[in-house]
Amino acid sequence: MEQEASITYRQLAVEMELADLPGIASWFRAQAEEELEHRDKFIDHMTDRGARPVFQAIPANELKIESVLDAFEASLAHEIKVSEAIRDIYRLSLEAGDIDSIPLLNWFVDEQVEEEATVGEIIGRVKRIGNDGSGILALDRELGSRGGDED
Repeated sequence: MEQEASITYRQLAVEMELADLPGIASWFRAQAEEELEHRDKFIDHMTDRGARPVFQAIPANELKIESVLDAFEASLAHEIKVSEAIRDIYRLSLEAGDIDSIPLLNWFVDEQVEEEATVGEIIGRVKRIGNDGSGILALDRELGSRGGDED
């Protein structure tokens, strides 16, 4: 799911680059990189415990993005999907008595709450901006100034 999230964010970055919004594209690229770090946390946890992660094919992304709002709504929809997958893993870990996975999963649960809140806040701002070009450009500048170590 984290690998798929990275690909989704990369596609959203492409869409925003094509819309001449390099700051928002940069924000999505940073999100894509963060998702790869999340993927690697799962891989490291599994290999540390002797498991062999196996990558599966990820279906092509059929995103239909016509606006900044569409891009962030697609982002939120994917984050919600990832959150539910993590909750499912959490539930399975509890059922299996796999207490070694709980600290990692707690981190991911907290991270997903933060991710959904961040994207939700951006969506609220985009809705307030509406079709105001200067507002979109201001948001583009702001999101483009995101540091590399922020969530």
